[in-house]
Amino acid sequence: MKRWIAFWNILVKDMRTYYLKPPNVSWGLIFPLAWTGMFFIKSGSGTGSIPTLLPGVVALSVLFGTTSLLAVTVTFEKKNRSFERLLLAPMPLGLLMLAKTSGAIIFGVANAFVPVIMAAFLVDLSQVAWGVFIPAVILIAVTSTFLGLFIAVAVSEVFEAQTFSNFFRFPMIFLCGLFFPIEKLPVFLKPVSYVLPVTYGADLLHGAVHGGHSMPFFLDLVLLCAFCIGLFAVSLGNIRRRWIA
Repeated sequence: MKRWIAFWNILVKDMRTYYLKPPNVSWGLIFPLAWTGMFFIKSGSGTGSIPTLLPGVVALSVLFGTTSLLAVTVTFEKKNRSFERLLLAPMPLGLLMLAKTSGAIIFGVANAFVPVIMAAFLVDLSQVAWGVFIPAVILIAVTSTFLGLFIAVAVSEVFEAQTFSNFFRFPMIFLCGLFFPIEKLPVFLKPVSYVLPVTYGADLLHGAVHGGHSMPFFLDLVLLCAFCIGLFAVSLGNIRRRWIA
């Protein structure tokens, strides 16, 4: 029971300190709206292009929202030595880092539904398979958050975290099938696409919104879960080696 009380208190503290601050709330609203407006207007195809563009906009909103905030907050706390106080909490390191990342996951899921709400005013979303869409959003948020944790552990300065984040994020825009089908990529780039976790989240979202998925849903879900476990395990190993040992 004490472990879960500690978990809850860490989550609430992070939500108050970081995620519910006005700048971050406005970022969480403006950034997805900016992506949505940019792609919907740029497409020039009217509202008919929205179902095709929506999965990519949702995935980008989650990816950039989670990695940006988590990479900065964890790096900031480590630099200011407040992370060391958290290690005194009566809980295992794994549960502690789950508490530290839960706020970013919630923030990412909330980000995802900003473009969805915007799209709902423009097109009929009754055909969306929500039973696939919602798990896909949650898994993308978890994977992106753990990617942000991996980045935060690997650097020592906040500006390094942002730079390192872009090293992963921007290739995903073009290689993960968010807006360009993987089948149309050059042959030598296709293998890169399949080692990026967002590829499988984007495939789930495309399948849920307009049925344009290329892999079975079960395979996408299994691979996303594998990426979540792998990124989290590697991050914990790096924390033990770099921050504790």
